[in-house]
Amino acid sequence: MLSIFARLPLMHRALITLLSVIIIASLFLPAPIDLRQSETVYQIGQAYPIEINSEQLSIEKNEPTHSFLSWEEYKIGPGDSMALLFQRAGLSSRLLYELTSTSKEIQEQLTRVKPGDKFQLGFDEQHELVQIKRQLSPYKTFLITKSSPGYTSRVEQKKVNYQFNYAEANIQSNFWNAGVSAGLTPNQIMELAGIFGWDIDFALDIRKGDSFKILYQEKIVEGEVIGRGQIIAAIFTNQGDTFKAILDDATGNYYDENGRAMKKAFLRSPLDFRRVSSNFNPSRRHPVTGKVRAHRGTDYAAPVGTPIWAAGDGLVIKSSYNQFNGNYVFIKHSNTYITKYLHLKRRKVKTGQRVKQGQTIGTLGGTGRVTGPHLHYEFLVHGVHKNPRTVKLPQSKSLTGKAKTTYIANAKLRLAKLSRYSELLAKP
Repeated sequence: MLSIFARLPLMHRALITLLSVIIIASLFLPAPIDLRQSETVYQIGQAYPIEINSEQLSIEKNEPTHSFLSWEEYKIGPGDSMALLFQRAGLSSRLLYELTSTSKEIQEQLTRVKPGDKFQLGFDEQHELVQIKRQLSPYKTFLITKSSPGYTSRVEQKKVNYQFNYAEANIQSNFWNAGVSAGLTPNQIMELAGIFGWDIDFALDIRKGDSFKILYQEKIVEGEVIGRGQIIAAIFTNQGDTFKAILDDATGNYYDENGRAMKKAFLRSPLDFRRVSSNFNPSRRHPVTGKVRAHRGTDYAAPVGTPIWAAGDGLVIKSSYNQFNGNYVFIKHSNTYITKYLHLKRRKVKTGQRVKQGQTIGTLGGTGRVTGPHLHYEFLVHGVHKNPRTVKLPQSKSLTGKAKTTYIANAKLRLAKLSRYSELLAKP
């Protein structure tokens, strides 16, 4: 047998040897059933023991068990301080010093307080202070927690979601009342006036029958509305003219449906809209002398001390006083425009000073030859007095190129959304 095997070719002998090794090895392998893991069959209704790793269930010793804390709320009153608050809570001034010495963040939160601020103090079963909560906003809370090395702090912030809402109104008496009746907050009313403030003088131009529609954001935390966000799109109809403004997310500015900036080089009104005592009238009777003389501007009646704004960027060419104008400020805007502000209570800029649009240059008063407190405002173009309510104002920089294309596409979507919300949410 071996002689026959020896006479076989080398290749055949190698294959026979390999095959023999495989066959012998397979005889020593366990049966397939022995390789299968044992399966436990459980009976319904039968109780079985469960192994629990107690180490994994242990609570870190340096973290307090907040579920066992007793909470007390304290409020900062007029003339109050954290030292007085700690006294009312039965806590020592030494503890307050220890807390404020822990970190700059804790020091700021416990020393920079004002009337109305609320603090929640968490005590354990031994009435030791374990945690302090100060609510910074409806969705943000500053936490101070006692731990093994001392005290630590962190800011706990809830997730803020946004949803759209809609408001509209037809103006019957004045713009402010219309905004309130539409459910807008005071900040939203002023924001809406600010968006269209370069095209509409809200002190003079508003008429019965004007209207507005706005699409705005609402902030949602844990299913509750906790505040208002930005105005996303708005349409304002004033004396038959309709203006549209849409927020550009990239710049945070507002443009019309064609990408032209809502912001102009000049404000239509240099103060918050209020009751107006007289309009632009080139030949009115002077209230003091009784003579018919040119009244080359607009008078705005408002409370004494109302901030007066620069209508545009420019250079203060005169800040002075005389018996006729009282305290007054003249501002030059390029070589074309000059604006004048008369009868101020106080001047807050000096001759030669550069100012920005919207900067406070003084406060409304009754200085000079006047019958009562008001602002007298004049607008000159090439030295000629113009009605600031109707004069054509130069545009600010508008969108171009790819930015304009992207904006117009988004503007169409937002105006369409405003229209849909108008149909769904408008009052019958």
